[in-house]
Amino acid sequence: MTQPLARGNVRVLIIEDHALFAESLELALSLEGYNVRRCAPPSSGVSPGAMLSAAVRAKPRIALLDLDLGQYGDGTRMITPLVTAGVQVVVVTASSDRPRWGECLRLGARKVLAKTEPLNEILATVRRINQGFPVIDREERDRLVQLWHDQHQARRLMFDRLSLLTPRECEVLGQLMRGYTVREIASMSVVSEATVRTQVKSVLAKLEVSSQLAAVGMAHNLGWQPPLSTAS
Repeated sequence: MTQPLARGNVRVLIIEDHALFAESLELALSLEGYNVRRCAPPSSGVSPGAMLSAAVRAKPRIALLDLDLGQYGDGTRMITPLVTAGVQVVVVTASSDRPRWGECLRLGARKVLAKTEPLNEILATVRRINQGFPVIDREERDRLVQLWHDQHQARRLMFDRLSLLTPRECEVLGQLMRGYTVREIASMSVVSEATVRTQVKSVLAKLEVSSQLAAVGMAHNLGWQPPLSTAS
């Protein structure tokens, strides 16, 4: 166990785009005696990299990191650079996506806390980190990381299925995603409806789904877009 620092020597950096929540954290931690700083997400024209650089330059011992940082996007990408810089990262998020929590732990975060947790839970976590105590059970950590792993594997499998589509099938799926009917796709492509229906059936078979809605939902969930060369 490491020797705890006096709280006044423990710099805690808050990386949070919700001003009211950040102010509440800052006040509570300051009253506990910690050296607290806030790192707001970048405004328009400021690169996300500049935000990360500012966070590292602040040399915090502990960072309380939100995952959804407005214009910055996904705070997950900050975890590894901060950990590499020697920062103890605690994710405090409104997301209830447990596989996402597991990814944060896999990347080096010490713990993930929901914003719905009592403020005292966040303070207790900061206190335990400063004292050198563990802040999450190994079983819980392993369970969350496994959830991420399972989801990651499932997504890879779905991308593998999408890769089986021919350029024309990619085009048809893209048109379905944009809300076109089989009749409209046939008209735009100057082919028969029967031809398009055959193409749609092939798409469903390769994706191993039973309906156009499921195929479209799968593609949207993965953030898939048809290749530019086939998009119309």
